[in-house]
Amino acid sequence: MRWRSYVAVGDSFTEGLDDPYPDGSFRGWADLVATRLAAEAGPDFQYANLAIRGRTFPNVVAEQVPMALAMKPDLISFAAGGNDVLRRTFDPDALVDRFDQVVSRLRADGADVVLFRFADVMARLPGQRFIAPRVALLNRAVGETAQRHGAILVDLYADDTYLNPMLWSTDRLHLSPAGHRRVAGQVLSALGVGCDEEWLLVPPYPQPTPWLSARAADLRWAGQHLAPWVKRRITGRSSGDTLTAKRPVLGPLSPESPR
Repeated sequence: MRWRSYVAVGDSFTEGLDDPYPDGSFRGWADLVATRLAAEAGPDFQYANLAIRGRTFPNVVAEQVPMALAMKPDLISFAAGGNDVLRRTFDPDALVDRFDQVVSRLRADGADVVLFRFADVMARLPGQRFIAPRVALLNRAVGETAQRHGAILVDLYADDTYLNPMLWSTDRLHLSPAGHRRVAGQVLSALGVGCDEEWLLVPPYPQPTPWLSARAADLRWAGQHLAPWVKRRITGRSSGDTLTAKRPVLGPLSPESPR
C-alpha cells in the first residue's frame, strides 16, 4: 500500500454532512476512504480530517492547508470553493488563480492530491441560472489544475447518477449516506484501491410526486433550509462558526473509535 497517512481538507462535503454515525456525528466519504486505506495499510495508517462545514475557499486555505502541510501526509484530498460560488462576492479569477497555487503547494512535498469536479447539485436548487456557470467555471479550473500538477481527479460532475435525488439529503445541498458511499467508491477507484461494490450501487429513483405534493415539499424545504441559509448570509454567519475539525491531528483508526 502506497499511503500510510491521509489528511482530508475542505468544507461540509468532506466533513461528512449528512451521513451520521449512530451517535449523531458525521462520517462521510472521507472517513469511508480512510477506513478502507487503513484496512490495506495496517495498524500504522493515520488519518486526519480538518474539514469544517461552511468554510469558504480562503478559510480553508488559511486555516487547514498549513495544518495539512505540517503533517506531511502521503495523501491529501482537497475540496473547496463550493460555498464561494453561492455568494454574491464570488470572484472567479481570484479563486482560479489561488486554486492553482494551493494545489502546487500541496504537491510540492510529494504528496498525492485528490481533487474533485463537483456534482451537479443545482438541478434541484433555485438560482441555477446564476450559480451553474460558476460551478462550471470552478470544475473546469479543477480539471486543468489536476492535469497541470499531476493530481488525482475524481469527476463527480461527469456522473449523471448524482441527478438521482436519493443521493442527496433533505436539504438538497449535502449528500445522503448513499451519496457519500458512492463518492468514497469513486475516490478509491481513482486511487486504484478496491471498495465494497455496494457503495457504487444506485438507489432506485423515487416515484413521481404529484404537483401539489411537490410544491408543498418545496415550501417545507424553503422554510427549514433555505430561510436559515439566507439569514446566515445576511448576518455574516456560518453554520460552522462554533465548530472545530472532527479529527484535527493524524491518528490511527480503530473499530472501537471510528472517528
